Amino acid sequence: MRSSKSRSRSKSNRSRSMGNIVNRVFDSSGPEGKVRGTPQQIIDKYNQLARDAQLSNDRVAAENFQQHAEHYTRLLGEAQREQDARREQQEQQNRERQAQREQSQPSEPKAETAAQDEKSTESDVIDLADVKGDSGLVDTPEAAPAPKRRAPRKPRAKAEASQETPANDGPDSTEQPSVAE
Repeated sequence: MRSSKSRSRSKSNRSRSMGNIVNRVFDSSGPEGKVRGTPQQIIDKYNQLARDAQLSNDRVAAENFQQHAEHYTRLLGEAQREQDARREQQEQQNRERQAQREQSQPSEPKAETAAQDEKSTESDVIDLADVKGDSGLVDTPEAAPAPKRRAPRKPRAKAEASQETPANDGPDSTEQPSVAE
């Protein structure tokens, strides 16, 4: 197992932290050649090669691929346990810091804090009724009063309607002019 990141000669004697192994890309020199990828990708590839070897009745090659996959499974499991331990340690430190902050702040009775909250919200409200003249705010359609509904139209007077319609010359004309509403 070699990490794909090459080291310079001057740093070869130093111990190096592996960092995030879960996402690191490895080159694995297996019996079928190099396999490159993250530990999970390498595990999947060796498991696939082991299945192929089993289907071709090559028990030795299948066992070899399974051993390679098991190696990377252990590597990945160890890295994930380390990450979980680090995460748990950080959460514990955060809990301790939070507890220290809560202890260092002066504790006030709840009634006093509620009264202070009410006072602070009252001072934040701006009453525009007291402001005379231009407030400098932009009028929005929501702020404008709703338009008043107009009264329905009244029908036209009959005298005006008879002037506008053509006169009927026949005596049996009983139609009356229609009223527009």
